Amino acid sequence: MPKIDKMDFSETTVIIPTLNEAGNIGRLIKRLSKLYYGINIIVCDDGSTDGTAERVKKIAASDHRVMFVDHSKAGVKGLTASVIYAAELVATPKIVVMDGDMQHPPELVGKIAHMLDESDLCIGIRTHVNNWGWYRRFLSKGISYFSYFIFKIRRKRTCDDMMSGFFGIKTKLFKRIIAEHKEEFVLRGYKVLLDTLRMLNKGVKISEVPYITFHPREKGWSKLRVRHMVDVLVSTFR
Repeated sequence: MPKIDKMDFSETTVIIPTLNEAGNIGRLIKRLSKLYYGINIIVCDDGSTDGTAERVKKIAASDHRVMFVDHSKAGVKGLTASVIYAAELVATPKIVVMDGDMQHPPELVGKIAHMLDESDLCIGIRTHVNNWGWYRRFLSKGISYFSYFIFKIRRKRTCDDMMSGFFGIKTKLFKRIIAEHKEEFVLRGYKVLLDTLRMLNKGVKISEVPYITFHPREKGWSKLRVRHMVDVLVSTFR
């Protein structure tokens, strides 16, 4: 089998939802394009005011595999809404969703895409978190375990990191879920994987790719708010 970094990734589209990621997005796109020959990238922006749009548009002007999508005027904005909007534009068989803040390792995108040859959904699982305070760690772990427990009781699909925002999914499956259950997504929320797991049937094959560290943001500020935690609870019980 050829090495993943030497393979043709033209059948994969990376969806990157953004909001004020000017300090990170250019480097992330450059890294992905360098690592994966033929990779397609859609940046769906929720109305950045820091120059994110301008940076991506400049890259897209010279690279036809990079697309900028303006989601700022959508009726409902949010990370989940941005991902769904972008997914409906995808023309490749595989989708990988990741954050634009350099916290998800670009080096694992290829492995996740490769795993979709044998599974329908592949999830990046954080096994260790660097540079989080005890409160953030407690909050994240606590709500993840809680969602896992509730999903088990409700006989929903689960994974070892319910709060992961880094995953790959077959486009056909994702588009079918969106078409049939769009109103069930918490569109203003930021845990699109949690919503997706809730809608999967038992026949869907799930795989996991663990990674050791969840890097701190290299630039910019975290957007985690109490409202986001409420949205997670809404997703868990919907």
